[in-house]
Amino acid sequence: MISFEQIEFWNWWVVAVFLIGIEIFAPGAVFLWMGIAAGLVGLALLMFPEMTWQIQLLAFAVISVVSILVWRYVLRDRFPKPANGRVLNRRGASYVGRTFTLKEPIVDGNGLLHVDDSRWKVEGDDMPAGTRVKVTAIVGTVLKVERA
Repeated sequence: MISFEQIEFWNWWVVAVFLIGIEIFAPGAVFLWMGIAAGLVGLALLMFPEMTWQIQLLAFAVISVVSILVWRYVLRDRFPKPANGRVLNRRGASYVGRTFTLKEPIVDGNGLLHVDDSRWKVEGDDMPAGTRVKVTAIVGTVLKVERA
């Protein structure tokens, strides 16, 4: 068993690989940053081998907490929450209230709407291609539309 006085730089790198490996199976980006912190402590220990185990643990704790908090703060604005509630695995719900242009006509109340990289079945009044439509609801995988 390794005592705290015998910690070497490669021990921290093993911990780093282990923590990053946990991140693969339990994603949430917490273990990723802790793994990076362990790797940095190992690098610091390689550069300054006289570092005590207390300083090593303190550095690991501080780097872990700071990196997690910075990561959450930076990415908070990058991925805004949807305005109309949770739409995870319900992409169609994020289209409700948005306006699109029909590339194909709606005939007999049914048609197709091209949105981003996908096509959605739509229901609404008959309209020619090029008409601006507003998505009013989603039922299953069918978008309900009306003239915008």
